Amino acid sequence: MDPSTWQRPGLRAALLYAVAAGLLGSIVSAVSRLELSRRAVPDRSLPDGPVIVVANHTSFADGILLALVGRRLGRSLRLMATGGVFRSGLVGPVVRRLGFIPVLRGTDAASGSLDAAATALAAGEAVGLFPEGRITRHPQHWPERSKTGAVRLALRTGAPVVPVALVGAHQVVGTTGIVSRLLRNTVLRPRVRVAVGEPIDVRRLAGVAGDETVDDATVRRVADEVMGALVSQVAELRGEPAPFPTGVPEEALSA
Repeated sequence: MDPSTWQRPGLRAALLYAVAAGLLGSIVSAVSRLELSRRAVPDRSLPDGPVIVVANHTSFADGILLALVGRRLGRSLRLMATGGVFRSGLVGPVVRRLGFIPVLRGTDAASGSLDAAATALAAGEAVGLFPEGRITRHPQHWPERSKTGAVRLALRTGAPVVPVALVGAHQVVGTTGIVSRLLRNTVLRPRVRVAVGEPIDVRRLAGVAGDETVDDATVRRVADEVMGALVSQVAELRGEPAPFPTGVPEEALSA
């Protein structure tokens, strides 16, 4: 699938999304307790119109959890997911129908992912993504420093960014022992705590009024500020200070 050929899902896809969310919600409820912190949710849930939802990434379950959070907040998120998901014979056709967007890292089509996301936002959709670009490699599951794609997308489209913190998702599905962990979770369901932040106007942070060109240093600064808001929410849910307020840098992971 060429990411730049994204098309807005129709009514059948909306019905499929509702059915899939209901089914997956039941499965998630059987192996975890998803707790949404209502006090941190904006008055109107997620904003109407184009919006970019960013979350920290600790588990293979994060995509499903973030989609369910979006449904609870009144929006069907069009998630940006790794290209491998789309190559799956069983899952691929479903996520394509749902309007998910493939992220083809390391290929000539990688830039098309942001083009597809921009097209979805222009259609008034809510796009969800994980700005770290991978499951965190920090041993205590703190968020890594973000890539700049989410901020570049927000600068390009003017869509607000809403940070969503997920704490405890790594206890639902880890990187090893997946089956045994899920079986255990049917008896001892782990808590997944969720906090939703206020929308962030990225163009205001960058000091631009429209789709003006922004230099790389400013993009990096704004990306760190947005990630800082997300890390702060994670730290609040965990009840402890973050070791790196804007995300764990690569050099700290390899130390």
